[in-house]
Amino acid sequence: MYTIIPNEQFFRYYGENIMQDNNTFQNRPVTMNDKNNLLQIEEHMYILDDVERPNVFRNMFPYEEVPKIPFNDRIVPHNMPKEIWITDTTFRDGQQSRAPYTTDQIVHIYDMFHELGGPNGMIRQSEFFLYSKSDRDAAYKCMERGYEFPEVTSWIRASEEDFKLVKSMGMKETGILVSCSDYHIFLKLKMTRRQALDHYLSIVRSCLEAGISPRCHLEDITRADIFGFVVPFCLELMKLKDEYKIPIKVRACDTMGYGVNFSGAVIPRSVQGIIYAINTNAGVPSELIEWHGHNDFYKAVTNSTTAWIYGCSSVNTSLFGIGERTGNTPLEAMVFEYAQLKGTLNGMNTQVITDLAEYYEKEIGFTVPANTPFVGKNFNVTRAGIHADGLLKNEEIYNIFDTEKFLRRPPVSAVSNTSGLAGIAHWINVHYKLRDEHVLSKTSPLVTRIKEWVDAEYAGGRVTVMTDNELVREIDKVSEELGIIVREGEIVSRKTTED
Repeated sequence: MYTIIPNEQFFRYYGENIMQDNNTFQNRPVTMNDKNNLLQIEEHMYILDDVERPNVFRNMFPYEEVPKIPFNDRIVPHNMPKEIWITDTTFRDGQQSRAPYTTDQIVHIYDMFHELGGPNGMIRQSEFFLYSKSDRDAAYKCMERGYEFPEVTSWIRASEEDFKLVKSMGMKETGILVSCSDYHIFLKLKMTRRQALDHYLSIVRSCLEAGISPRCHLEDITRADIFGFVVPFCLELMKLKDEYKIPIKVRACDTMGYGVNFSGAVIPRSVQGIIYAINTNAGVPSELIEWHGHNDFYKAVTNSTTAWIYGCSSVNTSLFGIGERTGNTPLEAMVFEYAQLKGTLNGMNTQVITDLAEYYEKEIGFTVPANTPFVGKNFNVTRAGIHADGLLKNEEIYNIFDTEKFLRRPPVSAVSNTSGLAGIAHWINVHYKLRDEHVLSKTSPLVTRIKEWVDAEYAGGRVTVMTDNELVREIDKVSEELGIIVREGEIVSRKTTED
């Protein structure tokens, strides 16, 4: 009889005294699981698998082919924490793919994050680089705001020199880069797993000695040996947490976007499998687990939501998804994912999302792609006449929710050769905020006259959508001919106005 050590590559006997190990296993306590109210016993022992050669999971990641998604149908139970929240990396990972923000821009955006997160601090933290003077100035000014949320935190490499920056800033918490795949440990750092683990733990201990809470960024976790390195490392982190009585967070970083949310998928690609291993096998509490996703395979949002559902309290995001390569999980997306999962916004002011999009366009010179959900110029714009007809009758038919209430963005019909009378009527009603008895139907003389003008434009060879300014000019012209005035909230007779 012997104890089996789980490892994705092979099983091996643990120690020389097999019977003694077996007796140790048999004497392990039976405990009650408070979540499912069933008795349980921990069956496995997780020790560092200090392999001689890197395990790069070539069967899943054949570099000259598209990556594979294998399944073993090991099902992980749902385990969403009672409290979940959002953290932000706009000023760290978000600055790795664009020109740096100015200090004033960072402070302004940070203020808006505070307002967006609301009184309950749903945007819990925001992380900063500390390498340049401008980075440090921005962090200082945001800290001077005195907000409880978002808490200003930093990010450093696992080096003593970087740690000195954190101490000089007087920060309570810092992220530490602790790459965990053999791609990084062997091929980039030129270390063994044992050397990497010891090096990482020494930096973590330095943080703890200074009273600073470490946040360990497990880079490239979706290509890492979960049971051969990640879980043993996290077990050591939890020992240090208990020793120093200081929280140690674990950020699971899907650096290359390889994570998948499919039930029964094999680790290290399975998001739920990773979260389960960190939470259950390594004993890291949900409130100390954070997911950081990238969008290389269009899965950043679904993977982040999956992490929440399976035991991770915190999801790390970047505003508008701006980040390295394909970007990070968009902050605004997780605001609405939270609302859908919890049935409440818990105090978040979602209208600030529209303010942020406008600020980026007007002040920073960055325009979000037009079809981006929630923030793009055309995210709730329809060009199809049949859709516009539905919006005219009841906007719920073709609008995802009350976008005017939550984002100050009512649904709009773009006017083109396919809009029809309904599209034109809906555009006028929305643009002029016409309500109740002032609402125009598609049989209104003003609408039919504008439709004739639009048809003539396209018959003459036009191929672009009508602009707002063009429509307003033509509406003013036709309104004068019809003896009416169309203005915000109402349509009145010119004669009545003159009288």
